[in-house]
This record gives sequence, structure tokens and C-alpha cells, in this order.
Amino acid sequence: MESQDSSTVVRQHHEQMLKLVAKGFYNELINYGVNKPEIVTVAGHLLDNLLHQGGLSDKKSEYYNLLFRIKDIHDEWSERKRLTVHQVSLAPLDASLTPAIVLWLKDPFVRESFVPTFPTSQRDLDDYFRNPTRQYFGIFYQDEPTGIIGAENIDRGAAKVEMRKLVGNPAMHGKGIGKQATLLFLYYVFEILKLQKVYLHSTDINIRNINLNNKFGFELEGVFFEDAMVQGKKVDIVRMGLRMSVWRELFS
Repeated sequence: MESQDSSTVVRQHHEQMLKLVAKGFYNELINYGVNKPEIVTVAGHLLDNLLHQGGLSDKKSEYYNLLFRIKDIHDEWSERKRLTVHQVSLAPLDASLTPAIVLWLKDPFVRESFVPTFPTSQRDLDDYFRNPTRQYFGIFYQDEPTGIIGAENIDRGAAKVEMRKLVGNPAMHGKGIGKQATLLFLYYVFEILKLQKVYLHSTDINIRNINLNNKFGFELEGVFFEDAMVQGKKVDIVRMGLRMSVWRELFS
């Protein structure tokens, strides 16, 4: 009976994920100017592609085995508080980076992608990052500061943290920096802090974002409908979680 109940929960979560993906895909089509009758045509093309490819396959493990693994990480944390993979490094956030963060947050799209939003003044940001319930790191690409990533709501009793990430330098977008920084942060949480779970909240409900998080092993935990106000509109919030056991299975 217990295994049946577990199977039912997994199936319900999967169905919820599919509904969320379908909603995000529908909204993106509308945003691109596809009218409602044409969406039926798109659905037909999706079926054609499915038949042409001979079905679906799970590429999650293959994707990350080709990209990077735990053994690729250069761990200098005990010596100089630094983690590196390829050309991306993490180091404890220094106050000297705050002016750059203030500049990055001036972009409304960047600022409002976080719920709740970050403070926007240098003084308030400094106070924010000094809060003992948080731990943030600077993201460096070839030693050039390019973003931040960190833990919110550190709960050592429940062995879990919330992850937030910002690749703020526009010139650094599209280089895979966010993926590598995420890998390093998860390594820090699971292998150095020995916590058991990382979760995140996102207002960016689209297929690409959900798929990216899913490839890191994050699973959909829930959708909070119309849970936040962004640019005067109610938006849905997605919560996804990653367990240490899943992380190690994917990346060891």
C-alpha cells in the first residue's frame, strides 16, 4: 500500500509538471503572436515530430555526463575559500562588488525576476548580505566578476537552503556561466555544508527555465498561483527542490 501511495504522489507531481509546461508553452506562443486557431496547428506539428523521432528519451544523465561532473571541480575551499570549474569560480561575496550589483538590479527585468526583490540601494544591499540567515558568493568568469549566487533562509535544523542566482553582466550571458556557477554552489551546499536539500522559487514559468532546473535534478514541488505582484500583474510562483541523493546520482 505504501509503495502504491508513493507511486500515486509521483504521478500527480508529473501531471502537475506537464500542465505547467503546457501553460508556459501556450503563453509563449501567444507572446510570439501565434493566434489561438494556429495553436491547434502547432499541436499537430508537435505530434508529427514525436512520431518522426520515434518517441521520447530521457537525456538528463547523458546531458550532464557530457557537460561536467563533481570530479571536474577544483576545490580550494579549505585553503583560499574558492571553488572552480572550467573558467568559472565562486568566492565569498565581498562588499566591493555591491556597486556592480546595484547597477545590475537597475534593469527592471532582472530586478523583478526575484520574489521578494533584492534591495536596490548600496547600503541596504550591504545590510541584506550581512544577514546571518544568508550566505552569498561572487561569480567570476576568468577572474572577472559577473554575478552572484547564494543561500537564503539557511535552515540547518531541516538541512535545507533556498538558492538565488544572478548573472548580471550582460556581456557574459550565453556562455554557460550560470550553469557552472549552479554546479559549484550545489557542490558547496551538499559536499561542504553537508545539507540535504536545495530549493528555489521562480516567476519565470517557461519550458526553458523548468527544463534547465530539471536537468540539474530539481523536481517540481508546487505551483503558487497568482502569488506575487510583478509590474502590476499577479504572477504564478513555481517551487522546485533538489535532494542530495539525486545530486550525487547525477553528478558522481
